[in-house]
Amino acid sequence: MNNVQHLKAITKRIHSLPTLPHVVKKLTSMVESPDVSAKDIGKLISSDQVLSAKVLRLVNSPFYGFPGRISSISHAIILLGFNVIKGVVLSASVFDLMEKSMLGLWSHSLGCAVASGSISRRLGMKDPEEISTAALLHDIGKVIIRVCLSDEFDKIADLVKNKQILFKDAELEVLGVDHTEIGSWLAKEWNLPERLSIPITYHHTPELSKTLQDRVAVVHVADSIVRAFGIGRGGDPWVPRISPVAWDLLGMDSIDLNSLMEQVAIDLQDVESTQLN
Repeated sequence: MNNVQHLKAITKRIHSLPTLPHVVKKLTSMVESPDVSAKDIGKLISSDQVLSAKVLRLVNSPFYGFPGRISSISHAIILLGFNVIKGVVLSASVFDLMEKSMLGLWSHSLGCAVASGSISRRLGMKDPEEISTAALLHDIGKVIIRVCLSDEFDKIADLVKNKQILFKDAELEVLGVDHTEIGSWLAKEWNLPERLSIPITYHHTPELSKTLQDRVAVVHVADSIVRAFGIGRGGDPWVPRISPVAWDLLGMDSIDLNSLMEQVAIDLQDVESTQLN
């Protein structure tokens, strides 16, 4: 059985996706329509008061760079764009799932989003908010494994502990696929745009990405940096080796790394206080 067939076999065992609010399902179809306005989408999200409050908390958090300035969903959409808001709504929707399924995963995801924003802004890249949103969702495949394949998840956790290996390596040993491949499948199911789905798919192997390689590289580097800072928990206590291809692609040696790390550290201080409940 090749890898694609194996992934299909695994996903068939996932009988139902994590339950998403009706608003999210409707949003997915709305953002594809050229006739839909920011006001239309803002009205839809605002119809779910709990969700809209979480979205506003997220978009006003430090890593989007608009702390306290965005007072309405419509305003958020105008500033950040449909793709970012779609990712933020999904993130807010799966927040409880993340917290309940894997202790520390939400903090790790937020930390990765913060670091991605800091790096992309320092490098002068376009759409740093969108890169941050991709980072926020990068480990969504782990949630699916935890919720839908709980027996296998326990085996993976045992392997991490007993063999002292990375979570993704334990996933491959137990499942034959890892969370990036499952996350890629989920991104397709949720109709996420490529600017969000590609970093989810390749954040551990940026050299394999054929498009958006610079965005993937940012999320990849940020993931290791956040692990090194000890923010949250991605399933294991180890810091993955940064890909030299990603490092060179971004030109990390050409920037003041000490200054960047100081900025990342400052930005990360706010992560633990960014809660949605």
